[in-house]
Amino acid sequence: MSDHIMNTYGRLPVSFVKGDGCYLYDEQDQRYLDALTGIAVCGLGHSHPAVAKAISEQASTLMHTSNLYGIPNQETLADKLCELSAMDRVFFSNSGAEANEAAIKIARRYGHTKDIDLPTIIVANKSFHGRTLSTLSATGNAKVQAGFEPLVPGFIHVDYNDMDAIRQVANNNADIVAVMVEPIQGEGGLATPADSYLKEIRAFCDENNYLMILDEIQTGICRTGKWFAGQHSDIIPDVMTLAKGLGNGFPIGACLAKGIAAEIMIPGTHGSTFGGNPLACAAALATIHTLQEENLEQRAAELGSYFQQGFKTTLATLIEQGKILDIRGKGLMIGIELDRPCTELVKKALDKKLLINVTADSVVRLLPALITTDAQADEIIAIVSELIIEHTNA
Repeated sequence: MSDHIMNTYGRLPVSFVKGDGCYLYDEQDQRYLDALTGIAVCGLGHSHPAVAKAISEQASTLMHTSNLYGIPNQETLADKLCELSAMDRVFFSNSGAEANEAAIKIARRYGHTKDIDLPTIIVANKSFHGRTLSTLSATGNAKVQAGFEPLVPGFIHVDYNDMDAIRQVANNNADIVAVMVEPIQGEGGLATPADSYLKEIRAFCDENNYLMILDEIQTGICRTGKWFAGQHSDIIPDVMTLAKGLGNGFPIGACLAKGIAAEIMIPGTHGSTFGGNPLACAAALATIHTLQEENLEQRAAELGSYFQQGFKTTLATLIEQGKILDIRGKGLMIGIELDRPCTELVKKALDKKLLINVTADSVVRLLPALITTDAQADEIIAIVSELIIEHTNA
């Protein structure tokens, strides 16, 4: 590892130089099965030919002009995203954190139209919204906030999946303008709320003229078996943010808005030099086209059920013994919660040429590609189950 790279990551002892579908290859040409996909980014797997072709053709034609001019690819992508989501308008950024910054700014500006001096957003404990100062302040994790105080004001944290807590805060604070949550908390241990949770937030926001903001950075773009996880609850938010899977590895983020939230921003209130440039939008358009053409929304739902049933079968004894507390998630966003810390399983899986993740110290997180085959799923289930059994019986 180079001494000139800032020490912000605890990297694993491997460097990848090539990808092909669900596999990555290291510098010694050893093959690894990827059940993490760049943390829910490469939903179509690595080096997908349709995305690679779109990027190559666009790069040889036009990569960047800036948002001072019309960008046809951006207009086409905005139309497509609004068609899929029933939203009205889109702001394009380069990342999920930037998309969430835009969402927060929309909520702030909305509050100021109501003469609220400190527009305040209700957010959730154990959430993760990004590492810029405002998205870090919205994040419900003291560990990642430590050392960056003072945090940005205007956020009140409540327990996730607790509608009563939201009501209580709102009843005691006249400055509330929005509620911002993840449909499933990715970094927070794959916390999956009650089926009624998002519907109740939607109704509560409607009753109080609050904006409902859904952070779909990790859950969006078919990851959970729907185009957007909020669709499992049959709700449409006022603001929704996307990134990770949108460009299948090419950096792009999007903040979508509906109704009054879509009218808040005017020229001069927000912007991005690179956001929504022709190259990024070409990658996203190719990604969306492939997802639709191959019906991978349905495949993610079916394969997610296959994974969960497989783990419930192979880990049945540990479940009965209380060593496995839960197997949860939606689609290809899967969490296996142990009764003990298990971060060392990441390195042990790497030794077996499998890429996984552990979040919240005790939850094995799997985010496989949507193109994963049944045989590859069986291999992931077998290796992860073996590692968990060894770990809990040690």
